[in-house]
Amino acid sequence: MTEWFEQWFGEEYHALYPHRDDEDARRAVALIRSVVPWGSGDRILDLACGPGRHAAELARWGGQVVGFDLSRAMLRRAHERSRGPLVRGDMRALPFRDGSFALAVNLFTSFGYFLDEDENRRVVSQVAAALAPGGHFVLDYLNAEQVRRTLKLTEQAKGRDVLVRRRIDGANRFVIKEIELRDEGRRFEERVRLYGADDLAALLTGAGLRVSAQFGDYDGAAAGRDAPRVILVAARA
Repeated sequence: MTEWFEQWFGEEYHALYPHRDDEDARRAVALIRSVVPWGSGDRILDLACGPGRHAAELARWGGQVVGFDLSRAMLRRAHERSRGPLVRGDMRALPFRDGSFALAVNLFTSFGYFLDEDENRRVVSQVAAALAPGGHFVLDYLNAEQVRRTLKLTEQAKGRDVLVRRRIDGANRFVIKEIELRDEGRRFEERVRLYGADDLAALLTGAGLRVSAQFGDYDGAAAGRDAPRVILVAARA
């Protein structure tokens, strides 16, 4: 069976998310830099790098950035921005040696895609193994508590004949977004597990990482029920 994330992250994605821009990436990377400094020789993994906006900004601060993504369309865009190596693959099977990276980042809810929770655990365990001793992992996720309270069920995308429907599944485990491109007669779906902040922290500690900081947005605000994001910084012992 073809998974939703194998079909969706193409050129249509960029048209529907124009707010995910370079300024947004600058804020995210500036926050990471404030708590996790790195040097020009340090290797950085941008896991699910997408079109490379974070990879380019991470490289601007120094370091040797490796972008990793499953989508060929995303990697083509990333190639236009990033001078570092780009690797295509599935995050459940990372092709990197243990201890390869000083820093790994997974930004803008590029996680929690899998129906089997063990597969999400496998991703975190592989990231932890790919970190050098003392290396850091930054996980940036939606705030499930806020999503449950504020979910907008339907939305008409601006500038296109696109209808977006959102719902939470009956088991209260996933937020599901159905995207209908009416002008093209196509439909896509996004499905992301509603991990709370404590759930995410448990995934990290279960992989042998120690959570050292937590934020609620890219400007470094405190985490909490009304914050838009859950941003966790964890370190390998």
